[in-house]
Parts: sequence; structure tokens; C-alpha cells
Amino acid sequence: MTLLTLLILVGLAVAAVRAHDLLAATAILGAYSLMMALLWCQMNALDVAFTEAAVGAGISTVLLLAALTRVGTQESLKYGHRLLRHPLRTMRSLVTELHEGDGRRSAIGAVLVCALVGAAMLYGTRDMPRVGDAGSPANTHPAVAEHYLNRSADEVGPANVVTSVLGDYRGYDTMGETVVIFTAALCVLLLLRHMGGRTRDE
Repeated sequence: MTLLTLLILVGLAVAAVRAHDLLAATAILGAYSLMMALLWCQMNALDVAFTEAAVGAGISTVLLLAALTRVGTQESLKYGHRLLRHPLRTMRSLVTELHEGDGRRSAIGAVLVCALVGAAMLYGTRDMPRVGDAGSPANTHPAVAEHYLNRSADEVGPANVVTSVLGDYRGYDTMGETVVIFTAALCVLLLLRHMGGRTRDE
């Protein structure tokens, strides 16, 4: 079942990139988020599944639909129909613009920083336990699971373990995630407001 879900996700991702109708692409991305929520449910991460369904299929879809009211629903076909042709040409034009002066050095520095961060993240995954591993430190540590399962209701209040962890033990993290979502929505609204006085051709 998990393999089938992953194959559907890959198909939806390719379909979203290939779609020139932006309204259809938005609908496909919403379906992608719902399938991701299903995948999280299969992994017994129900709290993450709820977040994916609410943010990915809910808020993000609404923001994309709001953007389509400003920019239209049809993608420009200036760069052709082939997969990745538009992103590659856009990157090439950007590199050409940054070819002179300090812009080129800045671009090279940015690429090096991204490569180093990516390499560090990949290196860090070597020490991560496999998904669902019963022998992982989180499952074998004698105090962690017992503390959250048996004492969270007395320390926090809610009987639900997930609610107590997200709302209290990880309260600052949850607040940070909420700030990120709020900031993204605010930026989109400001951009749409800025584009309100411009014509579609501009």
C-alpha cells in the first residue's frame, strides 16, 4: 500500500509540473497534499497528517487560488512544453545576468553554501534510525516513553499524549511553526495587494 501511495505521489508531482493550466496544477497539488496526509497516516503520524491536510490541501490551496485571480490561469508557453525546460532556461538567464562583476562571485558562493548544507544534511541522515525501528533511542530509552505516556497528564493536563507534547513540551516549536505559516500568508497577501494596481501584461 505504501509503495502504491509513493507511486501516486510521483505521478501527481510530474502532472503538476507538466500542467500548463494553473488552476489544474493547483488542484493536483491539493491532491498531492491529501495523498501525503494518507502516507503520514500509514506511518501512524496522525498529528502530521492533520497538519498536512490543513496546511497543504487547505491554506496553501486557498492562497494559490487567490494568486490565480491576479495572474490568470494559463501558464506562459514562451519556453515550450518540455519538462524542466522553463526552469532550466530561467536559471540560465539568471546566470547570464550575474556573469559580470560581483554578481557571479555571489552566485558561486550561494551554490557552494547550498552544496555544503546539503552534504551536511545527507551526512547526518547516516545516524538516523530507520522508520518504525523498535530499537531506536526514542523507543528504547527507559525514561522518555514512560514519562510522556504516564506523567504528561499530571504535568500538563490534557489526557491526549499528542496534544500535551505539541501544546506544552514542544510549545515553542509549535508557536514557531504557526509564525512561519502566518508570515507566509502575510507575504502572499502583500504581494497580491502590490500587484493589484498593475495590468496583467505588466
